[in-house]
Formats: sequence, structure tokens, C-alpha cells
Amino acid sequence: MDSGSTLPRRQLGRYLREARTALNLSQERVAELTGVSSSVVQRVEKGISTRLKAHELQAICEVLEMSREMTDAMTGLLQQGGEMNWWHEYGHLIPATFDVYVGLETAARKLAVYQPSLVHGLLQTADYARALIEVGTPGESAAERDRRVELRMKRQTILTRRHCPLMLDVVLHEAALRSAIGGPKIMSAQNRHLAEIGKLPNVTLRALPFSAGAPVGHPVGQFATLEFDRDAKGVPVSPPIVYLETFTACMYLEKPNDLHRYDEVHDSIRRASLNETESRSLLRQVAKEFSA
Repeated sequence: MDSGSTLPRRQLGRYLREARTALNLSQERVAELTGVSSSVVQRVEKGISTRLKAHELQAICEVLEMSREMTDAMTGLLQQGGEMNWWHEYGHLIPATFDVYVGLETAARKLAVYQPSLVHGLLQTADYARALIEVGTPGESAAERDRRVELRMKRQTILTRRHCPLMLDVVLHEAALRSAIGGPKIMSAQNRHLAEIGKLPNVTLRALPFSAGAPVGHPVGQFATLEFDRDAKGVPVSPPIVYLETFTACMYLEKPNDLHRYDEVHDSIRRASLNETESRSLLRQVAKEFSA
């Protein structure tokens, strides 16, 4: 990977490349239609630093038939292209409705997750997701909430697609299994769903019980480590990323020391967790308790 490549640049390049390919346009044709040199178009699509100006990018987005929201998102990625560890505030430069993380998740080969309080979005039932969305978006209409639920369910197909399903390694704290999101009926069904989806060959699901205490010795919030495909030479097409999310912003870490630290943390949490069989037993037990 070119040393001039960062996450915002790579994401910008990926979205532009996908849009161009969808229209069956060559890089040369895009250059011809926009007045931007083909070498610049090529470098941008590869995620390599280049002197592309905002108005030139907007011209490219127009040729690629991108929406206004998508164009604004691409412009924001361009402006933040120099950030190695990227602190992304929702709604700042990039529209709050544009989800950078979901695009990364879709492109990932492997995802390692720790969730201390909620079930991860890829593992949620529709009713559990709806209960969270209703609380989180009180001003939205029922139709808008239904659309959010539908998008979240579509997002989960990366686990069951025939070609290269995502390899998912999840640790859920017992608190996430027992927090009554939406009520007992919803939580009973959610825990049964977790017990079943954990049987997929590409899914590893463990529970960190209350009895494990604090295996890292420090408070650890939710995080995810994403790894990507490798090329013919076995080199990752993109470097791994640690994703951290807060209520108002998220952070993407790429520095090797940060990645190593979070790998160690995930290993410590996994070692303290129940094994897969024990975890399924706990999930079924909790499901029964909610249905009692």
C-alpha cells in the first residue's frame, strides 16, 4: 500500500471507482469529460495523495451521476485525506447520514468485534433493531424507521452471501444479553437468534460473563477491527483498521502500535470469555429467563 494512502483517501477512491465502473466508463473517459488528467483520476481511485481540487472532484462526481449528498461526502473525504488516525465527527464535513463505517464493513474480509452493552448490528433481529431505532430517533416517522430497519437487515447479508461471506468474530458482554431492549419477548427472540447464528461456519460468537470481571484491567468500550482481502501476492489491498464509536463521533486507527494494542485487548477478552458451546448454553438460558 502506497505510503501516501490513508483511510479517507482509500474510501474516496473506492466510491469513485465503483461509481465509474457502474456506468461502464473508463478513467480516460472521465478525464475527458471533466478536464482532470487521467493520471490524477487514476491516483485518486488508488487512494494516493494528489493535488485534486474540490471543484474538480465535484465535476467528477457530476459525471459519475452521484447525488448531492454523495458529492458532499466525497468532498469531505477529500478534505480529510491527510489524516492517518482519523477522528470523524458526525455531520462535520461529511453529511451525518453518510455512513463511512458500513462501506468499510461491506468491503472487509474479517471483522473482530467487542460489544459491552448492545448486540452488534450484524446480529440484531428486526424487532431488536426497531426498538433501538425508535428510542434513538424519536422525531422520525414510522416509515423512516421502517427504512432504517430494512437497511440494517440488508446489511446482515454479508454474513450469508455465497461468495466470500464475512468472517465475524464477536465477543458480547453478558450485559448486552440481559439488557431488556424492547421488552422480554424481543430479548428472548434475540438471544435465541444469537444462539443459532453462532452456528454459521464463518461466525464465532462468545459471551463474556459477569463472573469474568475486568479481564483487561481497564474500562474497554466497543470496538471493531477490520481486515481486508489480499492481492495475488498475499499483500492486503488495504491495511487493517480499528473502529471506535462514541455518541457524537467515531475514530479510525491505522497506526501499527494501535492495531497491536487492540489485537491484544481482543485476545484477552476472548480468553476470559466462555467458549462457543458454553456461550450458546448461556444464550439459551437467558432466552428462557426472558420468556418465563
